[in-house]
Amino acid sequence: MACASCSTKDGSPKGCKNNGTCGTDSCNKLTVFDWLANMSLPNGEKPFNWVEVRYKNGRKEYYNNTEHLTLSIGDIVATQAKSGHDIGMVTLTGELVRVQMKRKNISEKPEEVLKIYRKASQKDIDIWSAARDKEEPMKVRARQFAIDLNLQMKISDIEFQGDASKATFYYTAEERVDFRELIKVFAREFRTRIEMKQVGFRQEAARLGGIGSCGRELCCSTWLTDFRSVSTSAARYQQLSLNPQKLAGQCGKLKCCLNYELDTYLDALKSFPKNDTKLYTQKGTAVCQKTDIFKGHLWYAYEGEWMNWHKITTDQANEIIELNKQKKKVASLEEYALEILEEDTKEVFENVVGQDSLTRFDSPKGKNNRKNNRRKGSQANKKPATNKNTNSKDASNSKKAAPNKNQGNQKQGSNKPKPNNQSQGSRSQGQNKRRKNNKKKPQNNNNAAK
Repeated sequence: MACASCSTKDGSPKGCKNNGTCGTDSCNKLTVFDWLANMSLPNGEKPFNWVEVRYKNGRKEYYNNTEHLTLSIGDIVATQAKSGHDIGMVTLTGELVRVQMKRKNISEKPEEVLKIYRKASQKDIDIWSAARDKEEPMKVRARQFAIDLNLQMKISDIEFQGDASKATFYYTAEERVDFRELIKVFAREFRTRIEMKQVGFRQEAARLGGIGSCGRELCCSTWLTDFRSVSTSAARYQQLSLNPQKLAGQCGKLKCCLNYELDTYLDALKSFPKNDTKLYTQKGTAVCQKTDIFKGHLWYAYEGEWMNWHKITTDQANEIIELNKQKKKVASLEEYALEILEEDTKEVFENVVGQDSLTRFDSPKGKNNRKNNRRKGSQANKKPATNKNTNSKDASNSKKAAPNKNQGNQKQGSNKPKPNNQSQGSRSQGQNKRRKNNKKKPQNNNNAAK
């Protein structure tokens, strides 16, 4: 969430230099677009005097502009509080405030009307910003005090009042917590009035914000205001695996987005038979094993033959059920079974931009004559090397032929020891290594012995 004039770096906007409180109010959470801003009221109509004011982490209150101040979105105002005054920012004015109040069931004539005192002065803003700077180190110390007292609670956030006269501690807990001793410690350490307020886990995630498993900001911190109950039946209807690690959100509860598509799945399941409905055939009783909501297919297996599944459509299943209600049985599910065709689907990607190459804007490379000359010289040098190799191969073949002659002489019956020839002593070291590594020589000795 950022306006067009902001450029974020290290998590804070640097373009407007307001660090999340820019005048357009689009860097904040739960913003409302004033689509009536450019429209004028009809003749004789008075503007709506109520104003929407936003505080820390999306908390919004509605105040009556009894002083008839000229306010616009982004103005910092001093508002009435139970004791003292608070500092907030105007986020909505005009007729849309009436719509928001009606949506949230806020009466226009309450018993105690909270009003706006004035536009905040520079002194009010300095006190307000100094109090907000104390919140983070104060939260760390408050959590340590709660741990020292062995309280089963988690302090999630601290919000100072605009005049720094009161600090509200938001906490979450599974059970009831006796924090009377904790309030005494807070009052002694922080020297201010303390108010403890318990919130739910979903409200905690909405205040703190974060990134969900989908890669986007949490719905509760950006646009979702009413938290409906989410049950595991929503995951069962959508045929999702009941894995708490995948179904739980940042708050530790079931994800709110499980309810988004639930109505569509319920409408699609109206044409499906119930999973506990059995199909009676002459071959046996079939039980539903699996359903495919998107394609409208069901898989059934006979009792006792659980490994063999037969796929049929919803219309065929409903037809068999109607026949069973008439006390009729079909021959078997094989008559209705569909052949599973596993086709190798190859994805063919087309060039949607055009047939032009991606490197068409690159500068053409010049001809490098130097590299071509090197290649020609290397090819010329390689030619005599091949002749040498061929000559060496011929020589080695002729040398290999000599031992064959000696072996032939041994076969003729001469048991005399081999003479030590100088030619054998002048053999190269490479050929001696070949003789040592060659294991086929004992075969020739066996032939000679025969």
